[in-house]
Amino acid sequence: MAAPWAHRYAQRTKTAKSSIIRELLKLTQRPEVISFAGGLPAPEVFPVARFQEACHRVLQTQASTALQYGPTEGYRPLRELIVAHMARYGILASVDNVLVTSGSQQALDLIAKLLINRGDRILVECPTYVGALQAFDLMGAEYVTVPIDDKGLQTCEMEQALRSGPKFMYILPNFQNPGGVTLSRERRDQLVSLSDKYGIPIVEDDPYGQLRYEGEHVSPLVVLDRTNLARDDGYKLGNVIYLSTFSKVLAPGLRVAWIVAPPDVIVRLSQLKQSTDLHTSTFTQMVVYEAARDGFIDEHVKLIRKVYKERRDAMLEALHDFFPPEVSWTRPQGGLFLWVTMPPGIDTRRLLDVALRQDVAFVPGDAFYPASGDPGSHMRLNFSNAQPEMIREGIRRLSIAVAHELEHRAAAVMV
Repeated sequence: MAAPWAHRYAQRTKTAKSSIIRELLKLTQRPEVISFAGGLPAPEVFPVARFQEACHRVLQTQASTALQYGPTEGYRPLRELIVAHMARYGILASVDNVLVTSGSQQALDLIAKLLINRGDRILVECPTYVGALQAFDLMGAEYVTVPIDDKGLQTCEMEQALRSGPKFMYILPNFQNPGGVTLSRERRDQLVSLSDKYGIPIVEDDPYGQLRYEGEHVSPLVVLDRTNLARDDGYKLGNVIYLSTFSKVLAPGLRVAWIVAPPDVIVRLSQLKQSTDLHTSTFTQMVVYEAARDGFIDEHVKLIRKVYKERRDAMLEALHDFFPPEVSWTRPQGGLFLWVTMPPGIDTRRLLDVALRQDVAFVPGDAFYPASGDPGSHMRLNFSNAQPEMIREGIRRLSIAVAHELEHRAAAVMV
């Protein structure tokens, strides 16, 4: 007789849900589907030749190290490269502040395990990244939400939220996922000040910060926490844990990201990582180091910016040409996404079914809200993965689905 597994599952698994984005990726494998659903980098910009050279060099000169177990904190030369790279953006850290993780999702999982007890409140932007909600939900988090607008998190709405005593804030200040908006410098200053005033730390998730296509660089929260509050002790204290990744500037299949935090936090996170996977793949870390070193990553990012800016502009132009005036959208200065707002009464889950019949896909907006939910009138569109001519065709197809749903709404109102 087969074991009755269902009643043996741990209580925490009751909150585990499949990501709609991962499920949509299965549906959109059909070649006829134009997908704006996943946050997929363009495979055309993957530096394949550079990786081939790096793999050969690692196996030829350091195979015994690359194929062996390694330290949990990560391959030291890679951590040193990360430290040097971040310093260009004003983030002053040492290797003792850096933990290499198996992708940003593991970083979020480790932080959730470290900080969240069941029932703890977490302050998040509304909407926010679905992968973070998955990691936090599994630990039994509850949420305090603050809305965003074109300038990012509405800090004027935060005092009441902070008085409810959230454990920490989870913030994506640059080209936010899913909204595509960037937190203004003024609001960053306010956020850092409020964090200090209420003693509530910030988890700053910055996977897209280098992918700016227009406008001026804005200092990360982790930098403003040090400069605005005159913290002269480097990264020993501070209210910000910083996350970033190589997924968007090299390749996501490598699954190499990092956490920057005070040394005692890194020690605790490393202990949790040991119980998860011992360490991130030594071979992969060494290949990333060999590929990224000697200034290559800085030059490669310039190519990515050029390609993605062209695709962003193609999507914005197509939306302007094909979508009706009652639909609005954000105009991101960088990143991979923009956020579309439909008129009230349009359910984007239903719209997705209609769109899939037109062989085009997107992510309905309700996936990016905590359990309290979204009225269902938003969708996230990714512009990085499709070439400009496919973007235009995909938006044309999507506009047919939108027109269908607007007609359906109008007919329902008349009845």
